[in-house]
Amino acid sequence: MQIVSTRPLPLAGVHLLRFRRFADARGYFTETFRRSDFDGVEFLAGIDFVQCNESFSKAGVVRGLHLQWNPHMGKLVRTVQGRMIDLVLDVRRGSPTYGRAVAVDLPARPEDPESEWIWVPPGFAHGNAFTEPTTIEYFCSGEYSPGCEAGISPLAPDVDWSLCEPALRSVVTGLLSAPALMTERDRDGLTVAAWGESEGARHFDFGEC
Repeated sequence: MQIVSTRPLPLAGVHLLRFRRFADARGYFTETFRRSDFDGVEFLAGIDFVQCNESFSKAGVVRGLHLQWNPHMGKLVRTVQGRMIDLVLDVRRGSPTYGRAVAVDLPARPEDPESEWIWVPPGFAHGNAFTEPTTIEYFCSGEYSPGCEAGISPLAPDVDWSLCEPALRSVVTGLLSAPALMTERDRDGLTVAAWGESEGARHFDFGEC
């Protein structure tokens, strides 16, 4: 795997990792994951990925914002093909960016010379939005644990989207008001305030999860 660059995002702990594709007249080849290379990346060193998921979404779909404890689950997410706008919300009690969210544009086209992973560590609620039919893949640092999960609605009025790039924030707002293709569970998820008062929130103190 040839890692080209890494870049931190405005929410401390969340990073982008760009890697190279090797293209010729036939198409391209790339290693999307190599354990030894990831161990050389400070924010991924020692992370044990135990589950890999693939998801396909139609245009207009919004998923999330999801989080889990017992065990906590970090996610390493990439677009295989299409366009994903990744959504990340800080839910760590005591964090200076608690309740603030970012949106990250992660399109993937066969002709692109590089592609990207986004690392969403424990302590963040995660979701995604799609402007076109899209396939994504994500590695998880914890196995799915039913009964130890929660969701914050991306429609919640107290989610602070001010860290988002204005143009991308406008795209997300447009998807959410379309109305978006969402499950009732995601649409009716918690507000940030309700999350902070919930039993689950005690598992997400800043600096501990």
